[in-house]
Amino acid sequence: MADIGIDLGTATVIVYDSERGIVLKEPSVVAINTSTNQVLSVGEEAFQMIGRTPDRIRAIRPLSDGVISDFDMTEQMLKYFLKKVCGGSLVKPRVAICVPSGITGVESRACVNAAVSAGARKVYLIEEPVAAALGAGVDISKPEGHIILDIGGGTSDIAVLSLSGIVCKTSLKIAGNKFDEAIIKYLRMQKNILIGEKMAEKIKIGVGSVCFEPEEEMTMEAKGRNLVTGLPQKFEVSRSELYPVLLEPVTAILTALRQILEVTPPELSSDLFENGLILTGGGAMLHGLDRLVTRHAKIHARLAEDPVSCVAIGTGKSFQYLDSLFDGFVSPSTHVH
Repeated sequence: MADIGIDLGTATVIVYDSERGIVLKEPSVVAINTSTNQVLSVGEEAFQMIGRTPDRIRAIRPLSDGVISDFDMTEQMLKYFLKKVCGGSLVKPRVAICVPSGITGVESRACVNAAVSAGARKVYLIEEPVAAALGAGVDISKPEGHIILDIGGGTSDIAVLSLSGIVCKTSLKIAGNKFDEAIIKYLRMQKNILIGEKMAEKIKIGVGSVCFEPEEEMTMEAKGRNLVTGLPQKFEVSRSELYPVLLEPVTAILTALRQILEVTPPELSSDLFENGLILTGGGAMLHGLDRLVTRHAKIHARLAEDPVSCVAIGTGKSFQYLDSLFDGFVSPSTHVH
């Protein structure tokens, strides 16, 4: 039976199978019938319903800021995804779930319980930066320092790793979703236009940037509702006007990065200078972020090969390191059933 690695993200759930690679990538959304509390759909189908549902149907995200906010819904979602991946297999899989570095005991127990009741035989929790490093192909068992900046939907995790352990780390609740919120807020205040979260994400991917030269100017057409007339409206949005909007949340991440670099032991600092910084997570794909981090932190920042799936791949690979990882596992809770 294959081992399963799950990147339980605020925005997306990615499942990695040790034999088949990435087998599932769907939005972490559950649609329920509010009168009967019955789950109508999960993942991609439920995501299409966001902002488009009648009163009796609600599309909810059971995770917020990287941790479980609605336990029952998370359990239902995990059940659905595990069933989809494992099919009718009789053997229950071993599951590793990736969690933010700042997770509390209560939150980690909620993750484990949700996975166990969804049908896992044994559950391990692994911290996001460690999973991201493994997924990016970093050999963390060597006595040299590596720094990872993982920007997901709900949290940004920064960690310096060496000798299979975490030397210093921090986790912030500022990530991709906050970038989208900043765009929504800006358009509401400046242009009196209301847009949904899907449109905000499109704009962020299309023209969002935190480090650009004038020749990289771009504009795109977006649609929303005019708050003055109440009618639908098309409008143009440009890279230069969004630059200060996105720079604000990104600056908070850069400040946290500097604080981590300041407490890194000097021996490791010289390694970081040589090895550079690895950016992972969907939020790290924001245009110009690698250049901004390089300029700000004075160490070369590069985007991992597959930033979005990096954490899930690392979570799946983590089974090979069960004996040698010191810190990355949050209390390897061996719930055997």
